[in-house]
Amino acid sequence: MDWSAWHDQYDLSDSWMARRLRTVQAHVRTALSEAPAGELRVISVCAGEGRDLLDVLAGHPRRDDVRARLVELDPRNTAAAAERVGRAGLWQVEVVTGDAAIVDQYEDMAPAELVLVCGVFGNITDADIERTIAACSHLCKVGGTVIWTRHRAAPDRVPQICEWFEAQGFELRWLSAPDTGFGVGVHRFVGTPQPLRRGTRLFEFVGYDVLRQAVTTEFIVRNEPTTYNEREP
Repeated sequence: MDWSAWHDQYDLSDSWMARRLRTVQAHVRTALSEAPAGELRVISVCAGEGRDLLDVLAGHPRRDDVRARLVELDPRNTAAAAERVGRAGLWQVEVVTGDAAIVDQYEDMAPAELVLVCGVFGNITDADIERTIAACSHLCKVGGTVIWTRHRAAPDRVPQICEWFEAQGFELRWLSAPDTGFGVGVHRFVGTPQPLRRGTRLFEFVGYDVLRQAVTTEFIVRNEPTTYNEREP
């Protein structure tokens, strides 16, 4: 998967990706507006080009309060994000080209008032989704917000993701309707803060195309007719 070209769909105003982006941006805007006075720390995991945060921050009244770190592996995406930062004069925003799955990337930013985990849960295994959600209790301060996304294709993991967040001390603030064609969730951390554990790897970024192929293959294998001889004891 070309994760730079993937962003082109955002430029098509009627695409599901553009609609999802606008939804995420609306909740980023709300989270920044409702955050307590003073410095606001923001973490973006697998930030891509940073459109979800940077396009909001550029015109937000609290832009100068925000100290943010965007971590993304693809240097083409971080170059695009850095260009956005420079164009908007967002000098307190740091764009890092690196492995977003390593929790050490966020050590001096956690706990943050806002954590973005967008475009991640659809590209990693269920076990890694649960592990990443558990890490959000290390990354997010009490009263802070996590905004996340996940597709609603089968198997629909959105209900399970909400349960995993609840188990980690998060309360659901908002969830997109099942028929919107995408999943966006907003959770607030109300649990007990946990210290960051250096060296922890949150996930392996597999890619939704690889995961979807694996699901399709498993379905075919499970439903393939069994020959008479194969049924013999």
